[in-house]
Amino acid sequence: MRADRLLSILMLLQVHSRLTTRDLAERLEVSERTIHRDMDALSSSGVPVVAERGKGGGWGLLEDYQTTLTGLNLAEIQALFLPKPTHVLADLGWNQAFEAALLKLLAALPTANRQQAEVVGERIHVDPTGWHHWDEEMSAFPVLQAAIWQERQVFLSYERSTGKRVERLVNPLGLVAKGSVWYLVAGVEGEVRSYRISRVQNAVLMDAHCVRPIGFDLADYWQRSMVEFKANLPYYGVTVRVAPEAMSWLRYAGYFARIEQMIDAPDAEGWIPVSLRFDVEKAACAYVLGFGAQMEVIEPLELRDRIVQAAKETIALYTDVE
Repeated sequence: MRADRLLSILMLLQVHSRLTTRDLAERLEVSERTIHRDMDALSSSGVPVVAERGKGGGWGLLEDYQTTLTGLNLAEIQALFLPKPTHVLADLGWNQAFEAALLKLLAALPTANRQQAEVVGERIHVDPTGWHHWDEEMSAFPVLQAAIWQERQVFLSYERSTGKRVERLVNPLGLVAKGSVWYLVAGVEGEVRSYRISRVQNAVLMDAHCVRPIGFDLADYWQRSMVEFKANLPYYGVTVRVAPEAMSWLRYAGYFARIEQMIDAPDAEGWIPVSLRFDVEKAACAYVLGFGAQMEVIEPLELRDRIVQAAKETIALYTDVE
């Protein structure tokens, strides 16, 4: 393990030029004392590591020092050759470049490791799309991608989920693929916002340079925005009891229903109490009605009344037809 860690330190310093002891310790998940011992070991083996003190200092390598040692172990090779989401690479126009890069890497590996790398693609396939998949409108994607690489502002015409159309001058900060859906993350009016690319009606590349917030981290922003989005979703909680024969269909019957809790112990009639979450009452009503007499609402009571009314209206509709 220590040999792998020493190699990792060497590679990190080549890539980042300079890193503090704390940076290295956090990346490699060891103590700062361990990093100091590793630096002594590297220096003793002839690697020209140098330390600079003060603000902006840290560990580095002497200028122009490079090593050709790759030191890839079997797990690292297998991870590199794990199939990647092909639709993401295709959207970015990188599918051919990715294949060419893997081919060059494969050719550089020793024969034994090359065989292990080829086995990964034969035995593992990654399909990133869900069962519910819709093709997205991507006509604005090339302009937005160009804006990201060229660090230029974009004038957007955007249709919100409400159908309202707005226009914005934005500073593109990054692209995020969530499943098969792409989002543009951009700065606008002092804030950072996300725009679903399929709703971009028009995008015009501007000459003005993009203004990027200092220290902005795309992955960190996206994680925080997802937590905030989920926390602000509308909530409508329902408690039901479900007939045993309907339990296997519970998770398939409604796209907008989420199971929050399921009681293992059935009631006296063998029915299972289940807590469900919906966004609105209308979705809950439609979901419960789909089970007919195999699901009963315990609470809220107003939902029971709404279901009874909806059932009467359905009966009346088909009675009138007859």
